[in-house]
Amino acid sequence: MPQHPGPTARSSSRSSKRSEPPAGDGDAVAVGEVVAAHALRGAVRVRAYRPPAPSLGPGRVVTLAGRGPARTLRIHSALPHGRALLLVMFEGVTDRTAAEGLVGSHVLVPVSDLPPPAEGEFYYHELEGFRVETREGRSLGAVVETFSTGTNDVWVVQDGGREYLIPVIADVVRAIDRPGRRIVIDPLPGLLE
Repeated sequence: MPQHPGPTARSSSRSSKRSEPPAGDGDAVAVGEVVAAHALRGAVRVRAYRPPAPSLGPGRVVTLAGRGPARTLRIHSALPHGRALLLVMFEGVTDRTAAEGLVGSHVLVPVSDLPPPAEGEFYYHELEGFRVETREGRSLGAVVETFSTGTNDVWVVQDGGREYLIPVIADVVRAIDRPGRRIVIDPLPGLLE
């Protein structure tokens, strides 16, 4: 996601990498993934999609999905653990075996638990379904997902059988029209070929 405001909005949330589940049913959004059990007392390491992940604080209720039936758990504690990891303990998960059973689960939070985006910021899940068009008015389709390349994020835009990969950078994204559910881009040479 762009780290600078530029002429377009910055994002405040996670990207929707292809390995991640969809944003949810409209009421919840994935903000991280349980990547490993930690020690013996039930702690897990959670990779936050966009650190520092304030929606994963103590007392928050989250849903773990993607591995077996979805489970709703309350966070007992959450501490930073490296650059993009949190060391999380859930109420009722008290040993390593129980923690290992959570590995691979995506952590979903209610949309209402996300911090409000600052002016000029947005969450990627809000843009799914937005129409994408060039400055000249050429329609490219709609945003269906977002993934990260490590350098920047990319919107997957589909229209029937065509798919475009649009880098989310200030040189390309020129306007996000929320009321009109539309994104205007200025494609780099060769981007749409």
